[in-house]
Amino acid sequence: MPPTRRPDYGIDAPHVVRNLAIAGGLLLSAATLTIMGILPRVIALGSGLRIGLLGMWLGAGGGLTAAAFWMLWGSRVGKIKERERLLDHIAWRGDERVLDVGCGRGLVLVGAAKRLKTGAAVGIDLWQKEDLSGNRPEAPLRNATLEGVFSRVSVQTADMRKLPFPDGAFQIVVSRAAIHNLYAENDRALAIAEIARVLGPGGRALISDIRHLDQYARAFGQAGLRDVRLLDSKVISALTSVLTLGSLHPNTVLATKDASLASGAR
Repeated sequence: MPPTRRPDYGIDAPHVVRNLAIAGGLLLSAATLTIMGILPRVIALGSGLRIGLLGMWLGAGGGLTAAAFWMLWGSRVGKIKERERLLDHIAWRGDERVLDVGCGRGLVLVGAAKRLKTGAAVGIDLWQKEDLSGNRPEAPLRNATLEGVFSRVSVQTADMRKLPFPDGAFQIVVSRAAIHNLYAENDRALAIAEIARVLGPGGRALISDIRHLDQYARAFGQAGLRDVRLLDSKVISALTSVLTLGSLHPNTVLATKDASLASGAR
């Protein structure tokens, strides 16, 4: 029998994974050279202060290499489970019109489409390959085909700061690990305002990201959405921030547009 083709949702932040692996490999190589006696085991800094290099090379090299493998595992295995947990926050009817902001290779886009019966899921992206390996418009469509939901999925090239859709066009907007790629706070605020604009009355926005979640929650409130909640444990989020030296502060925002609001409320 021919091998079964499986969907491929790519490697997140491939350049980061590569750099972690290279740096970790170099440090572990230095540890090996130290064990062989080619590099010194101890360096003297004066005043009797001595630093053991072997432990430093092993600790730093092992940590960076482990981080690279952790990110690789997350991209290949972990994020599929994460997708299902994320989408479980929505009580699906099956007839919704869904927008995935920064859909990439279609991980959440396809996951949402699998929960639809008569609805449709639209993904938008600028297809930046530094954010996701193999990021191009054909990738989410191929994955949708492999997962049996091609007829319910479409994609467009568009900027999340200026969504090409009318007010109130969607009942659900989702986004995973995408909005943080806008580095300016004002740009992120524009993206959240656009998400609020294209939500219809009673619509829900589900945003999972690695940082800036408090800003997203405030921006939804400024756009007139009164029911805005952070869903994940603040303790786990804070611990992750400490362990990553502040680079990651993950959480998930669920914002619901009041049914009495006009669809274009900001």
